[in-house]
Amino acid sequence: MAMTGLDIYKLTPKTNCKECGFPTCMAFSMKVAAGGAEIQKCSHMSEEALAKLSESTAPLMKTVVFGKGETEYKLGGETVLFRHEKTFVNKNRFAVLFTDKMSPEEVDAKIAGMKEVCYVRIGEEMKVEIAALKYSGDKDAFLALIKKVKESGLKVAFMLICEDVEVLKEALELVKEEVPIVHGANKNNYSEMVQLVRDKKLPLGLRADNLEELYALTENVQKMDYKELFLDPGCKSIKEAYVNTLQIRRTALKEQDRTFGYPSILFVNEMANGDKYMEVALSSVFTIKYGSVIVLSDMDYARALPLFGLRQNIFTDPQKPMRVEPKIYSINNANENSPVLVTVDFALSYFVVSGEIERSKIPAWLVIPDAGGYSVLTAWAAGKFSGSVISKFIKESGIENKTKCRKLIIPGKVAVLKGDIEDSLPGWEVVVGPDEAMHIPKFLREM
Repeated sequence: MAMTGLDIYKLTPKTNCKECGFPTCMAFSMKVAAGGAEIQKCSHMSEEALAKLSESTAPLMKTVVFGKGETEYKLGGETVLFRHEKTFVNKNRFAVLFTDKMSPEEVDAKIAGMKEVCYVRIGEEMKVEIAALKYSGDKDAFLALIKKVKESGLKVAFMLICEDVEVLKEALELVKEEVPIVHGANKNNYSEMVQLVRDKKLPLGLRADNLEELYALTENVQKMDYKELFLDPGCKSIKEAYVNTLQIRRTALKEQDRTFGYPSILFVNEMANGDKYMEVALSSVFTIKYGSVIVLSDMDYARALPLFGLRQNIFTDPQKPMRVEPKIYSINNANENSPVLVTVDFALSYFVVSGEIERSKIPAWLVIPDAGGYSVLTAWAAGKFSGSVISKFIKESGIENKTKCRKLIIPGKVAVLKGDIEDSLPGWEVVVGPDEAMHIPKFLREM
């Protein structure tokens, strides 16, 4: 259970020194209990008390780290069940499954396909993050598979799926420096599995036949003082996986039971029974409802476009608008004779406007000033998309060096800015564009 303000106060030095920024130790303790301050702000706390409090005041769901370097990822650390309550913290990650039963040609094809799925959406690189390597009984083929994927040039983290401790010992020698997830601990082998991963602090995936056994298994592993864990809710049926995943998260966050306070692993490839579109549907469900690692049979653009887009939306702070980088964008190979259009840095506005300019086939420059990430009218009402803001950006962005054309097209909904911009930008002709982006192609062609 979470500690109360009074529990925390009993462990403080009770000096009322105010160095933490609060008038008394009691006020500080109450704020820590409410999640509004970090216990480390108290510089007089004993190390023993600090260690106890740090764990007790940490999020009920543990943050687990795996991977290395640019493929290092964090999962867990969530504090709410619904993103409108606060925000989700660490986005789920998609894994593609390889098995030792696959032929070399199948492995090569899957690796090549994963390399192709890599693109940028709203400043975020979209790609497959995890290669899930499953042992099915052929040790030599399993070890060869690990070597092949590791040497393929794929920039992914690794997850080894294996219940045989002896096989895992050899497999880990190949990728232990990459900090893989090791999945396969059960009621029969958990003790050996913990000993195997303890030195490197590798994340350990736990699986059981039902939720009650999974809870007992997690308790046993925690008694061994190991807490770098993932939980497998099971995949005997879609209903079981869904109900168990929800129950694990609710037990941790609502009932404040840290036994289930770990990220999860969902094998949607098994639930979908080979149906590519069912995989996408289930992955969408578990992206919204608490899947941390979601394992698919493969990843192509048909899967990636909806899944990565959904994930990006779900794991964006609802209190912060999605923005694009304020800068000059060249569209349709804009040149020195191309006109200049301006809009706001709200991501949806940018993608709609840039898409319509592309559809027009007219080379053009699109300039995006810093408008706070709001839509056109909202930014204008807030004073963040004014004549002075636009004029200043035109002067400082360097667009005058990129084009000889001095036509600046502004959104029709802020036609009122035309006079202010013309006064601040002598030599420029300010043209009021259409009210709706869908009319941009016709407008540009006629102009």
